Amino acid sequence: MNLKFAWWSFALFLLILEGDNAMVLSKVVKEKSHLENVVHPDKGFDHEVMAETNHENIHSHSTSSPSHMDNSVFVFFTPKDLKVGKVLSVYFRRDSSTPPHLLPRDEAQLIPFSASELPFLLRIFGFPRGSPQAKAMEDTLRQCELKPIQGETKYCATSLESMLEFVESMLTTKFRGLNTRQMTKAGANHLKNYTIIDEPREVFAPKMVACHTMPYPYAVFYCHYQEGESKVFQVMLRGENNGGELVEAIAVCHMDTSQWSHNHVSFQVLGIKPGSSPVCHFFPADNLVWVPVFNQQSHGEMAQ
Repeated sequence: MNLKFAWWSFALFLLILEGDNAMVLSKVVKEKSHLENVVHPDKGFDHEVMAETNHENIHSHSTSSPSHMDNSVFVFFTPKDLKVGKVLSVYFRRDSSTPPHLLPRDEAQLIPFSASELPFLLRIFGFPRGSPQAKAMEDTLRQCELKPIQGETKYCATSLESMLEFVESMLTTKFRGLNTRQMTKAGANHLKNYTIIDEPREVFAPKMVACHTMPYPYAVFYCHYQEGESKVFQVMLRGENNGGELVEAIAVCHMDTSQWSHNHVSFQVLGIKPGSSPVCHFFPADNLVWVPVFNQQSHGEMAQ
């Protein structure tokens, strides 16, 4: 089947559904231009995201052999590196020009989200078995179904409403989202040296929830809250190429890594062992860090 979304396949999906679900989804299908933006594989399935390692989504299950590490894992550092003038080799994935859309909850609930339903899902989205898209979908579904590590609460959000509800349940107060911003036009995706050009600013965040994009035909965020101390920083970086590309990066430092897998790629990149040092990492621009909102007069280091 052609990788472009086949409308008749979604019509077949309607015939399989019964009762109210079919009636609701039929209304969605009638709005063809809207649905094209929601689940169009060529628009929403970022092939570069698919090819990259989800370096931080699941601490206990991220593994890689040093000989097979690609550039996308070079986002890790330690707190001692957070100082003006420090040069770090970092891979920032450029913003996708056509990012996948978060579905409204009533639409997301009509589409199965389970590894056991993968054959059915591949038929619906028109991806052949064994294709890169099929493999990426399978990996995402299985990652979302893995048991969380000790002290972690995790949730894969397939809608904006479900993501915000999870964040609210973890932070139990008003909150706001932070993300990495490319302040100047970014070049092609590749590993480059960046220099910290301003004093890193710590965001006062006694709790935080991180939400990572996962490769899927529509937007799926792996969100997790980890017990234990973490610190959030805003770091201004200047690239060595492309006219001094500026990036205002969001970084999180995990102060206790003793529960992480010995095979976690960060330990291989940094040459350290679990629990021996805090591990920090930068977030791609399409990931989110949710932090509580406090009185900014009391916590002047917070920035919009």
